[in-house]
Amino acid sequence: MDRRTFIATLSALTLSPLAIARAQSTAAKITKPIPSSGEMVPVIGMGTWITFNVGDSQRLRDNRTEVLQAFFAAGGGMVDSSPMYGSARSVIGEGLRKLDYPNGLFSADKLWTNSTAEGKAQYNEMQQLWGLEQLDLVQVHNLVNWRPHLETLRDLKEQGRVRYIGITTSHGLRHEECEQILQEQPLDFIQLTYNITHREAEQRLLPLAAEKGVAVIANRPVDGGELFNAVQGKPLPAWAADYDCQNWAQVFLKYIVSHPAVTCAIPATSKVEHMQENMGACYGKLPDAAGRELMSEYIESI
Repeated sequence: MDRRTFIATLSALTLSPLAIARAQSTAAKITKPIPSSGEMVPVIGMGTWITFNVGDSQRLRDNRTEVLQAFFAAGGGMVDSSPMYGSARSVIGEGLRKLDYPNGLFSADKLWTNSTAEGKAQYNEMQQLWGLEQLDLVQVHNLVNWRPHLETLRDLKEQGRVRYIGITTSHGLRHEECEQILQEQPLDFIQLTYNITHREAEQRLLPLAAEKGVAVIANRPVDGGELFNAVQGKPLPAWAADYDCQNWAQVFLKYIVSHPAVTCAIPATSKVEHMQENMGACYGKLPDAAGRELMSEYIESI
């Protein structure tokens, strides 16, 4: 199947009327600024851990291209990956080429190695796998060899090969070290675990990121699927409509991105219909402080 035929096939996919309407109305899309530049990014991005690690299966690769197509059709921007994620970056690159690199792409990748020299080589690999001359964001994955890698990333940024740099952590680990880095190092982004049942970052990291003008990416926004297990079979409460939430995914995601310090959440999925549900959280009303408290109390009670 050639590229033109492939794109025509994707365009014929059935998107929900809501997703199409929202995709056509960019003015209604919720975006937040990257503090270091003021550039606006959609508050819902996409992760690729596990979901895009599909090896050489062309059937699965084509499916992930459909997921990417649905993401961009609904106004998505940030796509996050890592060398840790197996074939994910190769799958992303193939999909982006088939889709002719959609407008709005914000590429986010990571350095993940104990070797400083290998970290420099990983950037060249990123360019090749993504098919991009410049990456929007490169992060030091889980703080591995973070000090030398940040030096590498600063050099790449000065050369114009990277637009933004940052660090990541997950599962609530190494928050004290992250706090120290935020205090001492000039960063554009920090990525961390934050969701409605894992709120440790609210204590120090989120306020500090806001103070330092560092954008925040929230990973594990549905706690690896555990949040869906907790609400399985339970109807949406009436108050969900007050925040334009049509499903549980949107409740969980809007809770996260309504925090003033959070810039973007990156849920991962391998299904077009789930991507459409996720992207619905990029539109409509966000909860205020009282609404966030209502959400968290409800989840704690079930």
